[in-house]
Amino acid sequence: RVIPMTRFRPCIDLHAGVVKQIVGSTLSDDPDRPPVENFVAKRSPAEFAALYAQAQLEGGHVIMLGPGNEASALAALAAYPGGLQIGGGINPQNATRYLDAGASHVIVTSYVFRDGRLDEERLAEMVKAVGPRRLVLDLSCRRRAPGGPFYVVTDRWQKFTDLTVDGTTLRRLAASCAEFLVHAVDVEGKQSGVERELVEVLGRESPLPVTYAGGARSLEDLDLVAQLSCGRVDVTVGSALDIFGGGLSFDATVAWDGRQRAAA
Repeated sequence: RVIPMTRFRPCIDLHAGVVKQIVGSTLSDDPDRPPVENFVAKRSPAEFAALYAQAQLEGGHVIMLGPGNEASALAALAAYPGGLQIGGGINPQNATRYLDAGASHVIVTSYVFRDGRLDEERLAEMVKAVGPRRLVLDLSCRRRAPGGPFYVVTDRWQKFTDLTVDGTTLRRLAASCAEFLVHAVDVEGKQSGVERELVEVLGRESPLPVTYAGGARSLEDLDLVAQLSCGRVDVTVGSALDIFGGGLSFDATVAWDGRQRAAA
């Protein structure tokens, strides 16, 4: 019997064609309000992808934050065929292009929401285009009020929907995808610790594999995600890693993942 074990999943966030780490809550459509950048990489996206391939890290994601990232994304996919998922502006018309280029899955948020609500027709279009086994639904979320429920946010995490991240939603969507990706937007990029309640909900309620991103800054935080979710939620670390200018050793994080893999 395979024991559920939290795994580390890497990320490549692209903005204007360059690998960056950004404070998620500062993304906007206003050209006069650029996002707050924690880190801008000198390495190319393909070099990061090759690094992840060499470390045998599976299920990581490339996220295209706005326009001008397609060439960089395709280069990353080519450097690690089958090893990375891709999201950001994905729709039924372009999804197969990225799968053919080497993405293991496509990640979708904004396309399947319209006017703040889940659009069942658009979701069905995505499923028809790629099949549920190649589709990851991004349910990135934030609270409207302190202590309140977590609502899915779309369009660079600026627009609230009426969909809450809870057991009912996760079970309802499970037939349409292979995995969930959930950024805790209020702590994304802030290295302020993980959103404990959200991790607990995902671990308790998700019938599918799920990856949590947001606020993780230490190996203790990775252990905390494993503990809170009983090993059922994987975790992404971004700004905290030394490869992105932070203080957490990438090599130590890879070693942590290796111990988790061996324990499973």
